[in-house]
Amino acid sequence: MAEIETLPDAATWADACAARLAETLSAALAGTGKAVFAGSGGSTPSPIYARLAQAPLDWSNVVVTLIDERYVPESSPESNAALLKRTLLTGPAATARFLPLYSPAVTVDRAAALAAHALAGEGGHLDAVLLGMGEDGHICSMFPESPTLKTLLSPSLKPTVLGVPTGRDGRGPTLERLSINLPYLMGAGRVVLALTGAAKRAVFEREAAGDPNTQPIAALLANDVPLEVLWTEAAR
Repeated sequence: MAEIETLPDAATWADACAARLAETLSAALAGTGKAVFAGSGGSTPSPIYARLAQAPLDWSNVVVTLIDERYVPESSPESNAALLKRTLLTGPAATARFLPLYSPAVTVDRAAALAAHALAGEGGHLDAVLLGMGEDGHICSMFPESPTLKTLLSPSLKPTVLGVPTGRDGRGPTLERLSINLPYLMGAGRVVLALTGAAKRAVFEREAAGDPNTQPIAALLANDVPLEVLWTEAAR
């Protein structure tokens, strides 16, 4: 079981998550002159992004991308890219270069191949990653019982981006998606999993004890992903 670091309130939690990410990006910039950050969508990371955006980094040498994306254009309210641009790519961070996963390709798989090529062109390495987790235990777009789950969780593949079909029988996702795979997380410099609320903590603890072949949280732990779990009980 990974250690869960408990923060006393939402503000302290968001500060701590942003500080960890900024520290790692700063170290990468100092070491190589560039850094790559991959963030998640949803409502949970917004206060973290607001703080990270103000970090005194050389943002002009930072590439910002996503861990996953719905197969929709930025004009859609479902777009993670649009969320990231509203919350992170503002203020000092506005000079960062955004690398989208979505492109208006003929199919989601073709869009995934284009995104994989673009990320490989940035070195195929993520310096800092912000993860969230769904109530079903999914991270990125690694959904339970998805037909792409086995491939996404395969530790022996090279880092890549894959298309994810919609779920069946009421299971997620409701839209086609694009997702980085487990090897991208295995090779990352630092992975922060930001969780809030008692329900999410219980899901994490259950999933951590599960099968790494079918449960993404267990796969993170079994494959030595540099994971730090930061949790606060307050939902906001």
